[in-house]
Amino acid sequence: MQIRRTKIIATLGPATDSPEVLGAVIGAGATILRINLSHGTHEQQVARVKQVREVADSLKKEVAILADLRGPKIRIEQFADGAITLETGDRFTLDTADVPEPGTQSMVGVTYKGLANDVSAGDLLLLDDGLLTMQVVEVRGRHIICEVELGGILRDRKGINVKGGGLSLPGIAEHDIEDIPRAAAMDVDYLAVSFPRNADDMNEARKRLRKAGSNASLVAKIERTEAIKNLDEIIAASDVILIARGDLGVEIGDAELPGLQKQITNKAMDQNRIVITATQMMQSMIENPIPTRAEVLDVANAVLDGTDAVMLSAETAVGRFPVAVVEAMHRICLGAERHGDIDAEVTHLNVQFERIDQAIAMAAMFMATHVSVHGIVALTESGSTAQWLSRVRSAVPIFALSAVGASRRRMAMYRGVYPVALDSHSRNIEALLSDSIQMLLKKEYLKLGDRIILTMGEHAGREGGTNTLRLITVGESGYTDHNPTLVF
Repeated sequence: MQIRRTKIIATLGPATDSPEVLGAVIGAGATILRINLSHGTHEQQVARVKQVREVADSLKKEVAILADLRGPKIRIEQFADGAITLETGDRFTLDTADVPEPGTQSMVGVTYKGLANDVSAGDLLLLDDGLLTMQVVEVRGRHIICEVELGGILRDRKGINVKGGGLSLPGIAEHDIEDIPRAAAMDVDYLAVSFPRNADDMNEARKRLRKAGSNASLVAKIERTEAIKNLDEIIAASDVILIARGDLGVEIGDAELPGLQKQITNKAMDQNRIVITATQMMQSMIENPIPTRAEVLDVANAVLDGTDAVMLSAETAVGRFPVAVVEAMHRICLGAERHGDIDAEVTHLNVQFERIDQAIAMAAMFMATHVSVHGIVALTESGSTAQWLSRVRSAVPIFALSAVGASRRRMAMYRGVYPVALDSHSRNIEALLSDSIQMLLKKEYLKLGDRIILTMGEHAGREGGTNTLRLITVGESGYTDHNPTLVF
């Protein structure tokens, strides 16, 4: 049976608030569930996280939770009547007043009060993900006077982007400073930073997250022109890179987006980071029960490029078919993986190793390309060995056994890694190994006669202690060890 290597992220919302639907979404293949802090109340978000933990436990599934900070996204304020219709050629004013009046047919407030200082005549503003565009004619005090180039319906709280970027607002907004401790208190596994400009933004978020008592991994959402200019340093300062194609595509232009997506993926993989591809991947399934062929190809291409995870947003949060869209994405990922180039790229980790577990992971993947094996079994405390193993593309499944729940949930994001709860209490390494193999046999991940590569530490329960690689064959009485054994 083929096991899907690419992971699926589903965003929570009203469509998944039923425990039955949530359980079906997890059962269909979602391994990471996303809380978008831009929507809903704090109480609703806490309730959703609690429900995810309860449902995942009942299904005996390892499911990670990703909290997505609101970030410094610029939005218009509200209209007196909820929306207006703009025609091409209309004059329209954006008001940066501290206390804006309700919007009218000719003017509306904006959330970013420094916008008037960042734009000038000739700049192109894109509203509602580029569905409406207007050119700045004049900046007069707090007023930005524009001419509509592409009209349409403009509703409350829609976003604003400047074509080409250039905004000076910080990557960590005031509301993010409040939300980071809240996310820490919810015990999320991943925290996404929206609109980071540089490594300093990521470092600031990490400092605040650690101060709040959380060891969650940090996700950088690449969605600003400034982030592209500082891409290498942002990747180095992050654990995960998320290609947020909505705002990014608006700022750089849709023609540049496909090539840039591949560039970001490759750069992240070069630094051995986890990669998420996101935004409108199955957009039509918000209303329709099947995806378009273009969406099928979009998801498949991201998988073939080597992304760790593909993400669903509105499709599961507010869509009509939250379970069906996960099932469809699952099928597409499996299909792409069947036809992809799955020969292990052992030269990918061509670095000077600073840690023994990195060297063990590289040796294991090198062995997997030259010796026929059915899987790699990693006994890991923190999950770091499994992460390094997953950075080399291979068809060999990685079964990561850990007694630490947070580590197992974090590994739910890693491509080709299948976290398993290690419930053996033995401190004897041979007994622990025997218990682990029996557990994998019971779950039908392995069968008698399978040859596997094992990575482990000489001292069980020690974080960062992986220093041993063994080649073994699964037998009725446990296993047969094949020499040589590699120990650092």
